[in-house]
Amino acid sequence: MSLRHALIGLLRERPASGYDLMQVFDKSLHQVWPATKSQVYAELAKLDEAGLITVTAEGPRGRREYAPTEAGLAELRHWMLETTPDETQRSETLLRVFLLGALDRAQAKDFMLAIRERTLADLARLDALTESIDWDWRADDDLLRYGAIVMEWGRRMMEMTRDWSEWAATRIPD
Repeated sequence: MSLRHALIGLLRERPASGYDLMQVFDKSLHQVWPATKSQVYAELAKLDEAGLITVTAEGPRGRREYAPTEAGLAELRHWMLETTPDETQRSETLLRVFLLGALDRAQAKDFMLAIRERTLADLARLDALTESIDWDWRADDDLLRYGAIVMEWGRRMMEMTRDWSEWAATRIPD
């Protein structure tokens, strides 16, 4: 259900099309809440049908821009303030680390170092993304303000993962 709330929240900032919303997911939200094009467009149709968003403009090739309705904003506030987030996390990587005993020690160490390398690549992509956005804190743009806070969480998590994977590799005897 969080995708619906993410879409309403993004549309609260400014009317947008499905394409525009996908750009936000691809550039910044994918680390926190990934979504596919088919998921976004299907959810937009459901939100429109439920009266939580409305079409504000139509353009060529069926392009539609949406904005939240008052009912949609009320639903967003309800979800944010009156429900408890599901903080259950799954990590296929951590499951594999837990099962490293199935590999020989050299393979286990290589696995941990591969996590480090992937994390370094992720950090480089995050740096490039951070450089591509004008983070004007004075601007009255909630997506920039709170997006920067989420980006910082991502950076810190990646840095922790890098440090942890290096540490873990040293704990695996040769």
